[in-house]
Amino acid sequence: MNKAHFLLLLIPIFFISCTKKSDNLPRRATGKINTISVIIDDQFWNGEIGNTIRNKFASPVIGLPKEEPLFTINQYPVKLMEGFMTDSRTIIVVKKEDKNQFVIRKDQYASPQKVFHISGKTSAEIIEIIEKNASKIIHIIKETEIAESQRINSQSLLNPQAIANKFHISLKVPSGYLYVLQDTNFIWLKKEIVSGNTSLLIYQVPKSSIKKAPNSIANIVKMRDSIGHLYIRGTELDTQMITDDGYAPYLFKVKLNGKETYETKGTWSLNNDFMSGPFINYAIVDEQRDRILVLEGFCYSPSKEERDLMHELESIIKSIIVLK
Repeated sequence: MNKAHFLLLLIPIFFISCTKKSDNLPRRATGKINTISVIIDDQFWNGEIGNTIRNKFASPVIGLPKEEPLFTINQYPVKLMEGFMTDSRTIIVVKKEDKNQFVIRKDQYASPQKVFHISGKTSAEIIEIIEKNASKIIHIIKETEIAESQRINSQSLLNPQAIANKFHISLKVPSGYLYVLQDTNFIWLKKEIVSGNTSLLIYQVPKSSIKKAPNSIANIVKMRDSIGHLYIRGTELDTQMITDDGYAPYLFKVKLNGKETYETKGTWSLNNDFMSGPFINYAIVDEQRDRILVLEGFCYSPSKEERDLMHELESIIKSIIVLK
């Protein structure tokens, strides 16, 4: 057998091998950010079970001036659970069966993916399972969506050196953002969009700037208002950015990169001006450098939903690694 014949025999074997390998690979999960597929028959979706699902997973997002749902829900009957909807990153399957159960399956139809299976013998038992596990499901979905946003962001990143040199942190900022202003302890990055813009602030203040409860929220508001007065204002005089006192900010204690952090969500506005929008502020207690490191995202988008814009900013901030 000459070499030419031997190579011709190898070619179909090679392609068969590659086809088998690709068949074994999971499909890539698809779908818009913060969108979930709920697989449930119409009769249950239009009743008490559907109301419970909507109340839990489409409740208003806190910290936004306009009411927007926590997640966008696409509902499909159980018999249609095939094809494109099984490629969703998050699927909630609800059925009436002869046993009560709550099961989480990872990458069941695609990757990355979480499929939550909920079943019960009666509507009341299904509702009880949903209410018992809703907070856990929401936490997992949020983590999945943050990871997906960070994956998308990582495809094209801003050079991180200026941020690393000034604040000793690693931060994955998409290349669509540009430096607007830099000062000794302050950086402002902005991305222009069709409906407005999104901004990311990075700055540091003395650790004494934020005191323990019950004064934490008042000190955070005072801190961010002082930064707004110094750096962020409209085109007219006396139009600095302030925390809008018409919407009480929400404060949470969380861990970010393993460090104690104050997470604040609220609404900003320009003093004596019409511009306003939501913000999310993370004040990180950095004991090693005796500082409060602050990362804040805010947006201005009066004609577009702001939920997903704020989600992008949150995913950037949560990519932080405080360098030693």
